[in-house]
Amino acid sequence: MSRGLFDLTGKIALITGGNSGIGLGFARGIARQGGTVEIWGRNGDKNAAAQSELASFGGVVTTRLVDVTDEAAVAAGYAALLAEHGRVDFVLANSGRSSRNTGGDITTMTSQEWHDLLATNLHGAFYTLREGARHMKARAEAGDPGGSLVFCGSLAIFHGVAGIENYAASKGGMDAVIRTMAAELGQYGIRCNTVAPGFIMTEIMGQGPHVAQIEGFFASKTPVPRSGKPADFEGIAAYLCSDASSFHTGDTIVIDGGSLINPPYALTGMGG
Repeated sequence: MSRGLFDLTGKIALITGGNSGIGLGFARGIARQGGTVEIWGRNGDKNAAAQSELASFGGVVTTRLVDVTDEAAVAAGYAALLAEHGRVDFVLANSGRSSRNTGGDITTMTSQEWHDLLATNLHGAFYTLREGARHMKARAEAGDPGGSLVFCGSLAIFHGVAGIENYAASKGGMDAVIRTMAAELGQYGIRCNTVAPGFIMTEIMGQGPHVAQIEGFFASKTPVPRSGKPADFEGIAAYLCSDASSFHTGDTIVIDGGSLINPPYALTGMGG
């Protein structure tokens, strides 16, 4: 049965960090539309659980243990993926972590914390998207153009949040890289975009009364009065993986319930 405009039958998608949270939300959107999904992660048990869930949608799902901070491991992962599936049509560089300097400021940001986060969020994303671009460009030059490269960004691209200079640098830096990639690769039919999530409730938040308090706070600040969920990324994943997005490139797509356009001072009636 056709899935219509976003039918992903025959599409091969790679999602790093796709075994939980927002990455798994992206993976669900692609799997539901008939796409083949490959998950990269460093936790074998979480990879297996994600594979089992995604396979329930009826498509092909594979996983690999790949550390994106290791340039050689990323190249080897692509070699294995291409040997098994023959191609890749969609790459989401989603692996990342939050800053451990939260609550501090630039004076408390250690060099070790700065570099450790950038190794995953910035360099790992670069390695992942560069290898995807190499494959897609070569395929285009052989007569088969197209492909979609996506970076999972953050509202830290736009907002100044104390204590997370390394996180903001990684997200803002790769967002700029995406635009240069879009300018370079459009001639091959390859589009490059960032998806910037707002506050999203995932399993990492844990359980307990604090969860409801956090959700209530963000609901009070967001025009769509709730926190986000991984399911909110299923639709944008299907769109960006599909041929329906073939003219959409160089963009930063914000999925945040409207929080970006509703800064705190807007709620006080005192905006200048």
